[in-house]
Amino acid sequence: MTAIDVPLDVPVAPVRVSLRRRLLRRPLGLASLIFLVLLGIVAIIGPAIAPQDPNYVDIRNVLAPPSAEHLLGTDGSGRDVLSRLLAATQTTVAAALLALVVAVVLGVVSGLIAGYYQGWFNSAATWVTELNMALPGIVVLLAARAVLGPSVWISMFIFGILLAPAFYRLVYASVTAVRSELYVDAARVSGLSDSRIIGRHVLSVVRAPIIIQSAIIAGIAIAIQSGLEFLGLGDVAVPTWGQMLNDGFKNIYKEPLLMLWPSLAIALTCIALTLLANVMRDELERTVSVRRKRRRAVSTATGSVAAVTTSVALGGGDLVDLDELPVHEGAAVIVHRDDDRSKATEKVLEVRDLHVGYDQPDGSHIEVVHGVSLDVRKGEVHGLIGESGSGKTQTAFAVLGLLPRGGHVTSGSIRYEGTELADAADRTYAGIRGARIGYIPQEPMSNLDPSFTIGSQLVEPLRKTLNLSKKDAAERSLDLLARVGIPNPKRTFDAYPFEVSGGMAQRVLIAGAVSTDPDLIIADEPTTALDVTVQAEVLDLLRDLQAERHMAMLLVTHNFGVVADLCDRVTVMQNGRFVEQGPVRTIFHDAQHPYTSSLLEAILDEGPARGPLAGAPAVAKGAGA
Repeated sequence: MTAIDVPLDVPVAPVRVSLRRRLLRRPLGLASLIFLVLLGIVAIIGPAIAPQDPNYVDIRNVLAPPSAEHLLGTDGSGRDVLSRLLAATQTTVAAALLALVVAVVLGVVSGLIAGYYQGWFNSAATWVTELNMALPGIVVLLAARAVLGPSVWISMFIFGILLAPAFYRLVYASVTAVRSELYVDAARVSGLSDSRIIGRHVLSVVRAPIIIQSAIIAGIAIAIQSGLEFLGLGDVAVPTWGQMLNDGFKNIYKEPLLMLWPSLAIALTCIALTLLANVMRDELERTVSVRRKRRRAVSTATGSVAAVTTSVALGGGDLVDLDELPVHEGAAVIVHRDDDRSKATEKVLEVRDLHVGYDQPDGSHIEVVHGVSLDVRKGEVHGLIGESGSGKTQTAFAVLGLLPRGGHVTSGSIRYEGTELADAADRTYAGIRGARIGYIPQEPMSNLDPSFTIGSQLVEPLRKTLNLSKKDAAERSLDLLARVGIPNPKRTFDAYPFEVSGGMAQRVLIAGAVSTDPDLIIADEPTTALDVTVQAEVLDLLRDLQAERHMAMLLVTHNFGVVADLCDRVTVMQNGRFVEQGPVRTIFHDAQHPYTSSLLEAILDEGPARGPLAGAPAVAKGAGA
């Protein structure tokens, strides 16, 4: 085996980039952060650098224009506008932070406890939250002012309580979704306390939404506080942006500039917070593109970077040219000789050097399929077998163009009857996916919408894909339901998915997959969720339909028994790579790769039944249970 140097597209995983650095790379994020940092500095040192006492009244300089002594002029009471603006920044920002802290503490803590523990606290917290949301906020704040006096701090504390449901509902929904995850159960079994589980495993899920929500709520708090102060409901002895706005409004015809400074402060702060929240949302939820560069493969004995063989020994000892073999990083796939019939058959699907990867929010890149290649010929059942997590379903989803968010074909080719499908747009799949390529999923009950009848879910694709009338589509659906072995097609046609069994639901999905007479069926472990008896029936059905309609089929499975029963050829997959390909009989009788041999050895044999357990007490004849 000879290693040669060939140019390869090697993905270069970016260095892990923090959220702060990614925000700084976005112009809007950078501008928002700079403004908010400057605002924070002014809020801290504002009163100390104010040229005058912000409450000092000079009746000789009422409504004075900007000058060297008063850079922004004076207000209707003769107070220095610049000094009041600096002092008001500290008060306004601090009061908004008070409301935000109260809302976060009450909403997040109660949401975590209610979502994790459920029970009576959940009922009580939900009742209090709904009552809180039903209260008119402005009426509550007016009543509090009448009872407790005109204090911006008390008003913002109460307003924080009124804002708490926004965080409670967000956190509760997220925690409820994650509390039943297996890793939470594993942490509990490991002996971690509930507080440790909540703080480490649960809170991390809601951390990003809380940050985004906080930026939005902070802007709302500033706007509401300024509105209350503008209406004259605050303490006149404490300068705020809202009070300055009120004073400017009173003198708008005499000195319009008095309206400008507080309006700019309020508007720019709220805009900066909103933009920052949007940028954080985009950065926390986005998928990033990974830069790729051309590299030369290093010739090594172990093939640690890329070992590409010039020739490979086949099952019969023959050699084939490099261009006829699938090539991937790390190792070469063992390909067994095809018979003359399969070589002459037209290829329906051609996959060449397929790489599938997922971009991560932190800028890294994970590749799950590493340069695989296969052919599926017309009328052939091609099995794709391997253990769970080997990349079988990812390969099938890449062909279908149904990779989850963040996943894409990073390189390689997927050609269906001459049409390139690798990472293609949806318009490329128009007329192909669902029409020429059918799909049978592994979870039948999860793939039928419980809100609609089975008949409507069979009729709609036929009307859209084949342009059939509603009557013709219904008749075709009933014929298909009868063909797949459903005893009472009309009853099943009118039923909802929850009214049929898992085996019946799988037959419905098979009927839907073949309803448009596709050339290729991709079956993703179609019998996994079924019991053994129903599995056999479904396999018989698939075999009969495939032979009857002469369809090509790519069968994804982890069961060599299914491969032996249905497939003409088989490809063995391990860790995102193909390790062996060939006719089923050759693979079963002359497996070359150690992984294939281990899979075959794992098949349960049909030896004699085991005898009674040693030492089991004999039951006396005629004794009752």
